Amino acid sequence: MLGGLSSCFILLGSSLLYINSGTTSLEAIYLINSISEISFSSLPVLSDNINIDYSSSLYKPYYMHLSLIILAVGFLFKVSAAPFHFWSPDVYDAIPTIVTTFVAIIAKISIFIFFLELVYYTCGGDYKSFAVFSWSNCLLISSLASLIIGSILGLVQKRIKRLYAYSTISHVGFILLGLSVNSVESVQAYIFYIIVYTISNLNAFLILLAIGYSLFIYVNNNEDYTNIQTVGLSNTSLEPLKRDTLDKNNSPIQLISELKGYFYINPYLAVSLAITLFSFVGVPPLFGFFAKQMILSAALDSGYFFITLVAILTSVIGAVYYLGLIKQIFFFSSDYKLNPSINAYNSTLVNNIVLSSGLTLSISMITLTLIAFIFTPNEWLNVANILTILLFNS
Repeated sequence: MLGGLSSCFILLGSSLLYINSGTTSLEAIYLINSISEISFSSLPVLSDNINIDYSSSLYKPYYMHLSLIILAVGFLFKVSAAPFHFWSPDVYDAIPTIVTTFVAIIAKISIFIFFLELVYYTCGGDYKSFAVFSWSNCLLISSLASLIIGSILGLVQKRIKRLYAYSTISHVGFILLGLSVNSVESVQAYIFYIIVYTISNLNAFLILLAIGYSLFIYVNNNEDYTNIQTVGLSNTSLEPLKRDTLDKNNSPIQLISELKGYFYINPYLAVSLAITLFSFVGVPPLFGFFAKQMILSAALDSGYFFITLVAILTSVIGAVYYLGLIKQIFFFSSDYKLNPSINAYNSTLVNNIVLSSGLTLSISMITLTLIAFIFTPNEWLNVANILTILLFNS
C-alpha cells in the first residue's frame, strides 16, 4: 500500500513537471533552469498588432520547484529515508532474508543514481528569486532526520533484521548528505559511499544467511528442539532439516540473542561479520571510515557545520549497537549444542554438513575486498573519481 502511495507521488510530480515545462528530459529541464532568471518582460513585441504575454506562456519556476519536491518525496519513500522510513523495519523483518538483501541493496541503487542525475540537472539555476530554498534542501532535511532516527531507534532493537533496517536508514542519511552538498568533492564521496554501502550490506546479509544455515543442526539450550526431532530422518539427506529451518519465516536468525557465542561455533563467519560491522562503524582504515570521512569533509568545505556535527555524533551512537553485536558474538559463551536426536541417529551426518561453495566463496571474496582496501585504497578511490569526471563532463 505504501509502495503504491509513493508511486502516486512520483506520477503526480512527473505530471506537474511535464505540465509546467512541457518536457521530462533532464537536459531540457537543465536548460530551462539555466535561463530562469531572464526577464521575459524585456523581450521584444513581434508587431504593433500582436502582443504576447511571455510571462504567462512560459513556465512558472515555483511550479517546477513544487513538482520536484513531490517527486523527491515519492523516491524517498522507496529508499526508506526518514521521515518516510516507517515501513522499512517491519518489511525487513517479515520477509525472507534473501529477499531483504535485494530490497536493501538493489532496489535503492537505481534510485540513488537517479537522484544524482536529478540534482545535477535541476540545481543549476538561481532559486532564490522564487523559493525560500532549493528543492534539493528537502533531501538535506531527510538526511538529518535519517541520521538521528537510524541511530537512536537502532539502540532498542532486539531483532537482527530490524537492526539492519535502522542501520540502512542511518547510511541513507550519509548518502543524502553527500547528495545535498552537490559539489564535485561531494559527488565523488557520494558515489564512493554507495559502493561501500553495497559491498558491506551484501556481505552482512550473506553472512546472516550463512549463520542461519550453519546452525540448523544445533539447538539452543533455552529452546525446545522437539520440532526437529519429529522431522523424518529416513536417510542422510539434509533436505528435511533444511525445510524445517527455512519454515521459520525463511529467516533462521531473527533475534540478536541467537548470535550469542557464535564465534565458538564458526570463527571464520564470526570474524567476517566483525570486519563488516567495523566497516559500518567507520573504524579506520576500513572501507567505511574513508566513505564517512569523504562525506563529512565535503559537507564541511561547503559550510554544513551543524549537520556535520550531527552526523559525527550519530555515527558514534550507531557504533553502540554494532559493537553490541560483536560483544554478543565474541564475549559470551554459546548456548548452542548439537541436536541429540541428530547425533543419536547418525554420527556421520554432522561431519558431512558444509555451506554451499557459492555462498562461502561470495563471503570470502567480499570480506577480502574489505580487508584489501587497507593496502590498495587508490584503485577504489579512482573508480569514484572516474565516475565523477564522466558525470561532470557529460
